[in-house]
Amino acid sequence: MSDILIIEDDQRIRERLTKALAERGHSVDARKTGFEGLSTAVEHQPDVIILDLGLPDVDGAELLKMIRAVSLTPVIIATARTDETAIVALLDAGADDYVVKPFSVDQLEARIRAVLRRSASKRASGPTVVGGLIIDLEGRVASLDGRVLDLSRKEFDLLAHLAERSGEVVSKRELLAEVWREPYGGSDSTVDVHLSWLRKKLGETAAEPRYLRTVFGVGVKLVDPSA
Repeated sequence: MSDILIIEDDQRIRERLTKALAERGHSVDARKTGFEGLSTAVEHQPDVIILDLGLPDVDGAELLKMIRAVSLTPVIIATARTDETAIVALLDAGADDYVVKPFSVDQLEARIRAVLRRSASKRASGPTVVGGLIIDLEGRVASLDGRVLDLSRKEFDLLAHLAERSGEVVSKRELLAEVWREPYGGSDSTVDVHLSWLRKKLGETAAEPRYLRTVFGVGVKLVDPSA
């Protein structure tokens, strides 16, 4: 099964999750402080990390940034916070998914399976090429005409998802669900803003598009401008 690292200061929750996931065949390591968890993540490279935000030594959001600086391991945030802005900020900062407390072990395990499927799919595929764009999913590097693009995490994720569906119109609802992990809500303006930033880095505008073509009322598609 999977090697799972749990970073959770609540002993009751930590022990319950460790026991339940171990009974389902997973190898589970649990740490009660953020810096213990960071050290374990770097040393042992688990398959997935379950990260609580309310840690005693460091804020979970700050720890997420530290993890992302040294590891591409999928991170699932476990949080009692329901504020949409805060959750979006965490996903933008590098989280792969989240669960809101209280949650069942069945729900958590389903999230684990989902992020591991996405991770395995990225590792199995080579770079995606669309015209002069080359997108290395595993290395999380995108280049245009030989020049590496300076993309934020969400800009890269957005570009990668559109590249995987190259030539197809992708709705904003799908982008919110697949890139921002918000299948039941979210604002289209979030997508619009990131598309605007991405266009600028691709050297184009909405008025004079090259790679990113908007189909009004439907969605957006990534195309090879030379095709």
